[in-house]
Amino acid sequence: MKRIEIRHTTHYGFGSTVRLGPHTLLLRPREGHDLHIAASALEIAPNAVLTWRRDLYDNVLAVAAFADEPVTELTIESRVQVELYETMPLNFVVEDHALHYPFDYRPEERTALRPYLEPVYGEDRRLVDWLAPYRQTPADTETFAVLDRINRQVHADLAYEVREEPGVLPPGETLRLGKGSCRDLAALFLELCRRLGIAARFVSGYVHGPATEAGGASSHAWAEVYLPGAGWKGFDPTNAAVVGPDHIPVVVHRHPEAVPPVAGTFTGPQDLLPTLTVDVQIHQISQA
Repeated sequence: MKRIEIRHTTHYGFGSTVRLGPHTLLLRPREGHDLHIAASALEIAPNAVLTWRRDLYDNVLAVAAFADEPVTELTIESRVQVELYETMPLNFVVEDHALHYPFDYRPEERTALRPYLEPVYGEDRRLVDWLAPYRQTPADTETFAVLDRINRQVHADLAYEVREEPGVLPPGETLRLGKGSCRDLAALFLELCRRLGIAARFVSGYVHGPATEAGGASSHAWAEVYLPGAGWKGFDPTNAAVVGPDHIPVVVHRHPEAVPPVAGTFTGPQDLLPTLTVDVQIHQISQA
């Protein structure tokens, strides 16, 4: 087990007085057998009334409601300590009917997984061409090997870039540009899997590494696929890695554009151009 501390600070400077509408915060990691929240604190200025709930994906979210008073800035700071227990990410067994690709989910699996099997984005010849070799995969090839190959190939074919613009690029556009942010690469991997008949979902969270210790980091994104017998297994095309104990999931969704860490509204002058600053620091506290 190792304990990680995550400090995520979001600051909006409006440059003029505004009134804040409700803001949705997706900042609390997803607890489970492999992740436990040991301590947490959420500080918001100006003060807000928080309402906590779980959405239909079992993500924990908070809705912040503000007083109807003029403000010039908004700061949201989340501090969380998590204990991570998953040290053997490849220690799983896939059920026989899904062990080799191509495979069919059982009827009850397909019913539950339908939202994660439907492509999100429109048809694009680039995706068809990219997937052509995988549609000719020998029948005795293990499904995990196919997924690992796709994950590594996305990493090899596309350059990573920090992209400050909101939203996610359509996968065909990411292929055309030959580069993308972590969320763009995760969305591409997800779409490729779905077009091969493998259920996949988008994950937003954090990843710990040497570069995150000093701050100046950001949230991270990857994808999970559903393998019968193994459950949801994560693949990180940004790092060409199978998701393991350095990844801290916060939120999952069928659609890559649905889960920004902070989202909300404000009213103010028509031509207002607010500034956004995000700082994430992730460092290891201890390891047992």
